[in-house]
Amino acid sequence: MDPSVGWAAPADDPRNPWFSWEYLRQNKEFLTTALQQHVSLTVTSVLVAAAIAIPLAVLADRVSRLSGPILASSGVLYTIPSLALFALLGPLLGLKPRTVEIGLVLYALLAIVRNSLVGLRQVPADVRDAARGMGYGSLAMLWRIELPLALPGIITGLRIATVSTVALVTVGQIVGFGGFGNVIITGFNFNYYKPQIMAGTIGCLGLALTFDLIIIGIGKLLMPWARRRRAA
Repeated sequence: MDPSVGWAAPADDPRNPWFSWEYLRQNKEFLTTALQQHVSLTVTSVLVAAAIAIPLAVLADRVSRLSGPILASSGVLYTIPSLALFALLGPLLGLKPRTVEIGLVLYALLAIVRNSLVGLRQVPADVRDAARGMGYGSLAMLWRIELPLALPGIITGLRIATVSTVALVTVGQIVGFGGFGNVIITGFNFNYYKPQIMAGTIGCLGLALTFDLIIIGIGKLLMPWARRRRAA
C-alpha cells in the first residue's frame, strides 16, 4: 500500500494536536485501507503459523527427543530482529504482502508451539490410558481427547501470537506493507504530524484488543465445560 494514497495533507490544522476528528474525516479511506491491510496480514499469518505450529507441538509431544530441536529452532527464529529480517526478506522475495507474511509466520511459531506443547503435556496420563483401554487409536485419541484438553494452552498461544503479530505488522512498513505502520511512519515523515501518528497507534491498540477478545470468545465456545466448571 502506497502510504500516500488517499491521504489528505494536514495543512488545515497548524496546531498539530495529538488527536483530530477533522484528520479522521479527511483520511477515512486511507485509514480504512490501512486497517484492511493490517487485518489481512495478521489473520493470514496467524492461521498459517497455527497450521504449522500445532502439528509441530503434537510431534514434539509424541516424539520427546524432537521437542528440544523444535523449541530451539522456533526460539532462534523469534530472536532475529524484526527490522533485520524484513530488510533481508525484501530483496530476496520482493516488496509484496507475502514477504511480510512469511516474516510474521516465523515470529508467531514460538508462542503457538510452546503453549500448545504445554497444553498437550498437561493431559493426564490416566486419561490417555483410559482412552487406549476404550479402543481409541492414536489419531482418534489426538482428535477427541488430547487436543480438546490441550485447548487452554493452544488458545493462550494463539492470543500471544496474535497480539505480537499485530505489533509486528507495523514493521512491515519497511517493505511497503505495514498496515497502520504506514500511517505512523508517514506521520513521522510529515514533520511529526501528531494526529496521524496517534490514529495509527490507536488503530494498532484497538486491533490487538479486538483480536484478543475474539480469540477469548472462540475459546469459550470451544470449551463449554470450562464455563460450567467456573459456574459450579
